[in-house]
Amino acid sequence: MKKFIIIDGAGLIYRAFFAIPAGFASPSGEPTNAVYGFTSMLINILSRHQPDYIAVAHDRKEKTFRHEEYKEYKATRVAAPDTLYAQIPRVKELATAFSISQFEKAGYEADDLIATMIDRVSADTEVLVATADFDIFQTVNDHVRILYPEKGYREAVFFGVEEIKKKYGLSPTQIPDYKGLCGDTSDNLKGVPGIGKKTAQKLLAEYGSVENIYAHIGDISGATKTKLENGKEDAFFCKRLATLDYKVPFDFSLSDCAFRDFDMTKLLEIFTQLGFDSLRKRLPSLSVKHIALSPQSISEQASLF
Repeated sequence: MKKFIIIDGAGLIYRAFFAIPAGFASPSGEPTNAVYGFTSMLINILSRHQPDYIAVAHDRKEKTFRHEEYKEYKATRVAAPDTLYAQIPRVKELATAFSISQFEKAGYEADDLIATMIDRVSADTEVLVATADFDIFQTVNDHVRILYPEKGYREAVFFGVEEIKKKYGLSPTQIPDYKGLCGDTSDNLKGVPGIGKKTAQKLLAEYGSVENIYAHIGDISGATKTKLENGKEDAFFCKRLATLDYKVPFDFSLSDCAFRDFDMTKLLEIFTQLGFDSLRKRLPSLSVKHIALSPQSISEQASLF
């Protein structure tokens, strides 16, 4: 089975930025904590999982279709420091040096592009999504799993269907329903006022979806029924906003994401410029089938810096 790895650029950059001290910088003083952490995770992914195909999805600065529907979408989030945004071009430069296809689309989040890529890939392809964003967990199925940096940025854990059920008490497809009921503070989705996480989990365990809950609202009693009745519009609205778009119109072909040869010499030059000595030493661990140098040349190049 072929393996396709999709990297949530925004999620991993954000995780790396806050996992590594802000004082981390290149010899010239350029902030590099997010770049370093992202690149470290990328090397781990490439060396451990040996993908046949790979892509990175990025967010854009523009508002998305969700902001058009709900102007307060994500309004409560504290803006990330400028030093994080300043490092995104470097991340893109490094991904390009690794010959990795990168995608972004105005009006959509990286999550939506990831969902669309998954939708366009046949079930005989194993998909691993490297992300620190819970929203993407809703894409998990029998051939899609999550690589999640649960602790900092150094190690990732797998989340498949069973792992999600065990940890969250939900199936992947119920995640939008869950957010529709109890909301999501990070996205500023209020859900149904008064319905908490445990109640949402209990309702979904019994009825399966927001739609089915309201189809059987007569079977529910007490304060929970009253809250659901009063918050019906909010439940459906928040579920819709929490649901990823699997039909983003953008130019994507799996064949274009084939993990091609990359230029080790160029990467070593960038790593030296940024002062990434420890990462430079890890480059030879990558599969030589994807490196435009022989193993002997790799060793010689590494020793030059």
